[in-house]
Amino acid sequence: MHKPGDVVLGGLFNVHYTSVFPELSFTSEPNQLTCQGFDTAGFRHAMTMAFAIDEINKNSHLLPNVTLGYSLYDNCATLVIGFSAALLLASGQEEQFLLQEKCLGTPPVLGIVGDSMSTSSIATSDVIGLFNLPIVSFYATCSCLSDRRRFPTFFRTIPSDAFQVRAMIKILKHFGWTWAGLLVSDNDYGLHVARTFQSDLAQSGGGCLAYSEILPWGEDPAEVTRIVEIMKKSTARVVIVFAYQIHMIQLMEEVVRENVTGLQWMASEAWSAAAVLQTPRLMPYLSGTLGIAIRRGEIPGLRDFLLRIRSDIHISGSINNYGHSMVMQFWEYTFQCRFAPPPAGWMEAGGELCTGQEDLESGGAELLDVSDLRPEYNIYKAVYALAYALDDMLQCKPGRGPFSGHSCATLQTLEPWQLMHYLEKVNFTTSFGDQVSFDENGDALPIYDVMNWLWLPDGRTKVQNVGLVKKLASKDEELTLDDDKIFWNFDSKQSPLSVCSESCPPGTRIARRKGQPLCCFDCVPCSEGKISNDTDSVECTSCPEDFWSNAQRDHCVPKKTEFLSYHEPLGICLTTTSLVGTFICAVVLGIFTYHRSTPLVRANNSELSFLLLVSLKLCFLCSLMFIGRPRLWTCQLRHAAFGISFVLCVSCILVKTMVVLAVFKASKPGGGTSLKWFGAVQQRGTVMVLTSIQAAICTAWIVSASPAPHKNTQYHNDKIVYECVVGSTVGFAVLLGYIGLLAVLSFLLAFLARNLPDNFNEAKLITFSMLIFCAVWVAFVPAYVNSPGKYADAVEVFAILASSFGILLALFGPKCYIILLRPERNTKKAIMGCSITKT
Repeated sequence: MHKPGDVVLGGLFNVHYTSVFPELSFTSEPNQLTCQGFDTAGFRHAMTMAFAIDEINKNSHLLPNVTLGYSLYDNCATLVIGFSAALLLASGQEEQFLLQEKCLGTPPVLGIVGDSMSTSSIATSDVIGLFNLPIVSFYATCSCLSDRRRFPTFFRTIPSDAFQVRAMIKILKHFGWTWAGLLVSDNDYGLHVARTFQSDLAQSGGGCLAYSEILPWGEDPAEVTRIVEIMKKSTARVVIVFAYQIHMIQLMEEVVRENVTGLQWMASEAWSAAAVLQTPRLMPYLSGTLGIAIRRGEIPGLRDFLLRIRSDIHISGSINNYGHSMVMQFWEYTFQCRFAPPPAGWMEAGGELCTGQEDLESGGAELLDVSDLRPEYNIYKAVYALAYALDDMLQCKPGRGPFSGHSCATLQTLEPWQLMHYLEKVNFTTSFGDQVSFDENGDALPIYDVMNWLWLPDGRTKVQNVGLVKKLASKDEELTLDDDKIFWNFDSKQSPLSVCSESCPPGTRIARRKGQPLCCFDCVPCSEGKISNDTDSVECTSCPEDFWSNAQRDHCVPKKTEFLSYHEPLGICLTTTSLVGTFICAVVLGIFTYHRSTPLVRANNSELSFLLLVSLKLCFLCSLMFIGRPRLWTCQLRHAAFGISFVLCVSCILVKTMVVLAVFKASKPGGGTSLKWFGAVQQRGTVMVLTSIQAAICTAWIVSASPAPHKNTQYHNDKIVYECVVGSTVGFAVLLGYIGLLAVLSFLLAFLARNLPDNFNEAKLITFSMLIFCAVWVAFVPAYVNSPGKYADAVEVFAILASSFGILLALFGPKCYIILLRPERNTKKAIMGCSITKT
């Protein structure tokens, strides 16, 4: 179809589905290709371009005094024909173009609208780009066409597949579908999508592909059957298809034959609105399909323009290289008639002749359906983009132009490369409110509708708009979905679950399955001390030092603290025992004070007995330092108090033992001088010196390596054991060793004096008390070393209390018994060894 004009725009459209190639015998001149299968939608696309040019010519504000013409070709959905048509459109540019009413030949073409297929657009742009002729496609979506170095003159008003892929991934992530199958056509469109989809899906972390298969061209039932078997066996409930209607028809035939149900289909823009698939036979399987569709637009006046089509206008001089004119073919296809002269046998077979006056309103319903203009809207925008670019170019003021010497292009000397400069900068808004401009790759601002297929109860089908995906100039993709409006073809009437593995809840982490996609994993509980508080955590994080994981492993809780407490049974028992021992000491001290004038108390230096009772009281009380949460001062004081108290106690016993021996020696002839070295002053002095040595040891220990509180987490991972570290093991050993030295010395001296006469039998009591003391502390060492945490403190407290009670009971028990229960023995005569008459 051609229409003359001052400036002519070319167009390439699929007015036929396919073509038949002639047999090449090379023995005769080959016949021309034959186009077959008239496509009413493709014809409407061509008429939309004609309408847009007609509308521009009537617009006094756009390209005034310039008439646009067109030259429209049918590519028959065949690369060879489309490529030849593009070369025909470009071949007129070398001719001189003169402004005159009747010029011979086709005017030069300054821009081409088309082709619709990616493969054809790639081939055409590769060659036409050499002529610097701009091509604006309305349907070629291959992302490869955004390569500006290879396709410098290619533009499009449909988004690139790269955006469509990202839009699909947005929808997958919106519904939580991380496990899907991908089917693509075996051409540039499908193969580029497959590569882009896999890489973008991996980068986004939005999911994995269970399978990726290529749908064959032509009849290949075995391959289609194999693909359907893969779909049946896969656990993926979502199937994404980037293919053409012919592929979907072949695929769905096998799906119906195998009765493969329970799938959620996602359609690319190539078939998301295909009426040929919306049949009662296929809708039980395809109902609920979500699809990406070209942005729908409104084109006022298009239907009226289509109604004015009459074949007689185009009959003369409008025959293209592949048969009758487009309008004649449309007329014959729509009304099932033939123009004169009819083909041989047509009339005999009962066929009718076309008059050109048939009622298009009643017979051309498919052509006149302008309720869902999507490719047509892109064609409309493509024509206007070329028109606005041409208008900007013709408004250039001489001396301010963008070309050499600041020159401008003129209508008489227009060159396609000059139009390219303005087409790259074009920016306008359609009457429908959509902005049209091109980025540095020649791509328009991407925008898609999200469609949903409904199968109504009365058997009718409806494709409804449920959302929008768009990208603004300065933002990422934006998805808007009306979830409540979406129809789901499942019994639950809800979005299906399509995952390889269920999400890992908080408290677990993902463990990848070897040799399987990233979306296939097991959920492994976090180990103790680690948590994950997010869904699908890749790894568990360790809790801070003073925290531990809870039972669910989803958050950290403060660790339990452990120390010998006053509030636990063990602490209460030890505290009570300590206080009882202190109380007994106080009672014994009171008894001795009350009976201080009695012979039994006064014998063997009563002052040492009182000092010994005070030291025992201190020994009982120092055990309280080991109970309660360790502090710096308690850690420092507990061992010092323990060491000094026990040295004071053992020193008193040692001096008492030495006094017993001295008194015994003094009772022998010539031994009186021995007592002068063990007078009261010497006894007190000896005790003070021995105690001062221990005090010096404690001071040196605290100053050099002080005991300090320590939070120990080695015993239990989920507990903090508060304990006092000794600081210096040597200091602690010297402290204990000094006490042990005095105790052993006391034991040996008392053991030597055990056979003294009965009136000096306190040596036996001292021997027994020291035997208990040494046994307790010998047993203490291994028990202390092998007791963890608070139990080490409990062992030490037990040793303190046991040895203190041993000394208290062994030394003072018999004396209190005599003082309180046998006062008759508490006399000087009894002490001196006189017999007591028993009553």
